[in-house]
Amino acid sequence: MERATQAPHRHLGLADSDALSMYRTMLLGRVCDEVEFRMNRQGKVPFAVPSAGHEATQVGTAWPLKRGVDVFVPYYRDRAVALCAGFTAYDIFLGVFAKASDPASGGRQMPSHWSSRRLGIVTGSSVIATQVPHAVGIAYAMKLRGEPAVAATWFGEGASSKGDVHEAMNFAGIHHLPVVFVCENNGYAISVPFSKQMAVESVAVRAAGYGFPGVTVDGNDVLACYGAMQEAVGRARDGGGPTLVECKTYRFMPHTSDDDDRRYRSREEVEEARRHDALLEFAEYLTIQGLLDGAATSRMRAEAEAEVQEAVRRAEAAPDPEPGSMALHVFAEEEP
Repeated sequence: MERATQAPHRHLGLADSDALSMYRTMLLGRVCDEVEFRMNRQGKVPFAVPSAGHEATQVGTAWPLKRGVDVFVPYYRDRAVALCAGFTAYDIFLGVFAKASDPASGGRQMPSHWSSRRLGIVTGSSVIATQVPHAVGIAYAMKLRGEPAVAATWFGEGASSKGDVHEAMNFAGIHHLPVVFVCENNGYAISVPFSKQMAVESVAVRAAGYGFPGVTVDGNDVLACYGAMQEAVGRARDGGGPTLVECKTYRFMPHTSDDDDRRYRSREEVEEARRHDALLEFAEYLTIQGLLDGAATSRMRAEAEAEVQEAVRRAEAAPDPEPGSMALHVFAEEEP
């Protein structure tokens, strides 16, 4: 009993069931990722954006947000953020197959452009970093309306070199907005290593130039990510203004299915990173806390795989968009 009481997740206010749910979500995100990438290699889907390696960062930073109240403004790698916001594996694969019932766009957008008005997920553009000023605009509206809500946006460290990020953070700092910036620093802006992107040791130090706190955490430690985000979200909700949370992580796969990462990083580097896989480390933590064992871990993996296979089957069989609807939402339309 003493062990459970003193567990780090309990110190953060997380029940045992929360910790297990976080692990399930990380696992589901990983399996979705693996299946989608495999189908791309089989020629079944044209494009995939892998997120393997980012699960702890994404689940840890999305978990403190309130569904139905806060707004999620993710980027294309944020599969597990979308799951935390309420997407299902079926929703994800409706987008992968560009089906009419795809919640993001009705089959009109590339995969991994998460969107759902019902769930409070705002779609991003394929253009890097443009979602960041969108989140700041949403936060500005929240403040003007006096809403007790928070906007959070996610982006890679490569995106932080864009003017969109500078302008968004500067505006957020000036107006003391309820927004949290989450930088998923995986060390590479596609093929460009962090050392050739900027002369600082971490993206988080830049927050001081905008007048608000910046914090760097281990992006492979889901509880560290949760704790930093919990504090940042609470600060924003209480009127304390923005925070930049930088999570240092690693992507195990190429930037996209069209990238050959062997050109810019060694297999030894990737294998070393895989030895610190957040899924394995969090499972080990849960086992130490008496919440998991080998049989339970295997069962949860099998359940996630079955859920994803069923999602793929249903999504692949779902109706395609009607050809006559091609011009919808392209030109201005009269209200009925």
